Amino acid sequence: MSETTYKGSCFCGNVEIETTGDPAKMGYCHCRDCASWSASPINAFTLWPPESVKVVKGEEQIGTFNKTENSYRKFCNSCGGHLFTDHPGMGLVDVYAAVLPDFSFEPMLHVNYENKTVSVKDGLPKFKDLPEPLGGSGETLPD
Repeated sequence: MSETTYKGSCFCGNVEIETTGDPAKMGYCHCRDCASWSASPINAFTLWPPESVKVVKGEEQIGTFNKTENSYRKFCNSCGGHLFTDHPGMGLVDVYAAVLPDFSFEPMLHVNYENKTVSVKDGLPKFKDLPEPLGGSGETLPD
């Protein structure tokens, strides 16, 4: 595990975060909640152990929204900029890849591909829902 630290912030810069080390997984989510939240057909995620993610500025500016108990989405109350999502059931924190400008995003898989609005032919595994270790069926779908 590297001990590299990556810095990120919300859209206005009032909230700053840091991640240290390496994410557990990186990929693309196609679920309807991520698509709606991100206003995009695909959400690029980086999943980190909670102890690897720190708010270093503006913690009092962070708002939280949870539609389900699976995801607690964090955003800046000043600009609305998305920051990260706590996934308590997985024991991981999703820091959106775009929030970490100096991080080299290297996707490993697609999740919730059964809900895709855009097909992606990139050779990566396409999970119907989630891999088994993350609470899914582990079933894959064709490119």
